[in-house]
Amino acid sequence: MERRTIEPRPGWQETVEEQGLIYPLTRYPDNSLRPYWDESAYYVFTLPEVEALEEVVEELHRMCLAAAAHIVGTDRLADLGITDPRVARAVTEAWHRRAELPSLYGRFDLRYDGTGPAKLLEYNADTPTSLVEAAAPQWFWMEERFPGADQWNSLHERLVAAWKNQAALLPPGSPLYFAHSSADELGEDLMTVAYLKETAEQAGLDTDWISMEEIGWDRLSGRFVDNRLRFIRSCFKLYPWEWLTTDRFAPHVLDTLDNGGGTGTTLWIEPAWKMLLSNKALLAVLWELYPGHPNLLPAYLDGPRELASTTGWVSKPLLGREGAGVTVHGPGTDPTPRPEPCCHQQLAPLPDFDGNHVVLGTWVVENEAAGLGIRESSGLVTDEYARFLPHVIL
Repeated sequence: MERRTIEPRPGWQETVEEQGLIYPLTRYPDNSLRPYWDESAYYVFTLPEVEALEEVVEELHRMCLAAAAHIVGTDRLADLGITDPRVARAVTEAWHRRAELPSLYGRFDLRYDGTGPAKLLEYNADTPTSLVEAAAPQWFWMEERFPGADQWNSLHERLVAAWKNQAALLPPGSPLYFAHSSADELGEDLMTVAYLKETAEQAGLDTDWISMEEIGWDRLSGRFVDNRLRFIRSCFKLYPWEWLTTDRFAPHVLDTLDNGGGTGTTLWIEPAWKMLLSNKALLAVLWELYPGHPNLLPAYLDGPRELASTTGWVSKPLLGREGAGVTVHGPGTDPTPRPEPCCHQQLAPLPDFDGNHVVLGTWVVENEAAGLGIRESSGLVTDEYARFLPHVIL
């Protein structure tokens, strides 16, 4: 693994926008605009490195499924903050009927610098983003800048195949809706949903658009409907389950939740059992089940334990996106309890390449490793100001 600098292509901003990346720039607090898509540098991997990482990702995914089974089987959903009995029942039933429910993708964030085992930082299997840039613009960048090279990137083909494989699980006779929140000002969620809708259409599915805010509730029929009062039988939502089960429509969601068939119900993708894999408490459960595993970092729910006096630790809210609420604590720091439930994970500073702190976003589609997206940040926490850089296998 090596970071190399390169001159950006003339007109790169317009190029990546045409390829689906609608926000190539990030606005900073000082109101300046700086590249989010950053092709002034790229990362190089060898094929053995990538093959080894693929094996790690698929093993981690199997371990996470085993941890989810443990959480359900030992009734530990409260450790994830899932204390509403109706939500707990919905998650449990979805887990037991997961073979009947479409489930598409997820993203592991890994610490890796090419010199030791990759370490799991977290797993988002409910609403992962940075998909578009990983699937399309970096592939076209490679074809233009390094023709004949390769890339860890089969995302598009695998997504189309996944929709084809799972088409029979969708309710017949109505389109699959793709929904995002109109509150997303950057357009990241819209961009991601638009791309996934395109892959579903390429798989031959009938699709339609809607925003989460446009979804209505028909009291007469007891159904979710679109803005033309058509029954929404299935919907891919880039909207976290913890919001879906707590906002004003939550009782209707739980009343009409399709966990494997039923008239008058709505099938949501990703399914409710993905709440088990997109919660930072999963990291602590993994460490309990696989202590000392080379691809895991020690993690606890009841405090930093020995990490406070040895390596330091990172406190992560159980739910959150883009580093929100994450705090970094060096060894010897006073482990003052935080008001909200957190997972306390061993501090493993991100690799530093010329002042850039890098995290690997490794993708899983239908249980198989499918690609890589790389983000860099100026600090130790990968936040909303992170940059996306392409990669090649040489």
